[in-house]
Amino acid sequence: MASLSTYADRLRADGVGRVAGGGAGFLKAPGGAPANVAIAAARLGGKTAFVGKLGDDEFGHMLAGILKENGVSGDGITFDKGARTALAFVTLRADGEREFMFYRNPSADMLLTPGELNLDLIRSAKVFHYGSISLIVEPCRAAHLKAMEVAKQAGALLSYDPNLRLPLWPSAEEARKQIMSIWDKAEVIKVSDNELEFLTGSNKIDDESALSLWHNNLKLLLVTLGEQGCRYYTKNFHGTVDGFHVKAVDTTGAGDSFVGALLCKIVDDWSVLEDEAKLKEVLKFANACGAITTTKKGAIPALPTQAEVLSLFKGK
Repeated sequence: MASLSTYADRLRADGVGRVAGGGAGFLKAPGGAPANVAIAAARLGGKTAFVGKLGDDEFGHMLAGILKENGVSGDGITFDKGARTALAFVTLRADGEREFMFYRNPSADMLLTPGELNLDLIRSAKVFHYGSISLIVEPCRAAHLKAMEVAKQAGALLSYDPNLRLPLWPSAEEARKQIMSIWDKAEVIKVSDNELEFLTGSNKIDDESALSLWHNNLKLLLVTLGEQGCRYYTKNFHGTVDGFHVKAVDTTGAGDSFVGALLCKIVDDWSVLEDEAKLKEVLKFANACGAITTTKKGAIPALPTQAEVLSLFKGK
């Protein structure tokens, strides 16, 4: 049984580095938001599984192997002989922020069908976490919706991080429409400050803007603010938890690390969602995980262990 299942909108092989002519090559690094979350939680002691499709190629089998090496069940993975594993090239700026260039059209993750889902695995999960990229095209959109339905019927907590990547969408309008099309199903939602601006159409990062995204099924809404920490909103309370100041090298995977830590802690103690003091401690831990992840290149290699988080606490 997996405590946490993540639905793969794109498990990919990342090239991390600088563009040609910039004096540096690209490093091969595994990544993709749902996989990052699964490994982040597993590295902290959670029991996780991954659901998605990879190409039956060198990259696909490399990624499946990395999931296994990191303690994530691959029982939800299928391989496609006719399509390649998705690739993304991540160019790092001096401040550690990123620019993305994607190679799909179509990649294997886009071709997952409802009939290929491991429904028993999904039904076993206490938490089902997903993004929005799989909503772009069929058949993976239908598979995404089916997986959500099955998880919800089985009693799983639905967790949603839109993880906006505009270059993958036909238009900004379509991205906003599809992201919001499943908004009211999730019980835990995490957005970044930039995503909050995009979804609300406001340039204000404040409570009013965040609460415009609230819906009655929500248990917890989170807005991450980079090194400034995060804001949290529940039906009964809201507030801010400060972040950690570190020397950022690469921000890839920081949000996924935050989410993986949060979900791992929720599964350990469900009262976190109703007890503000407990929630603030959990979010402090999640902020630390996100901060540590920015101190190394690549997402998965940078995801922290419990010991690394405790070390950061001692040093603050």
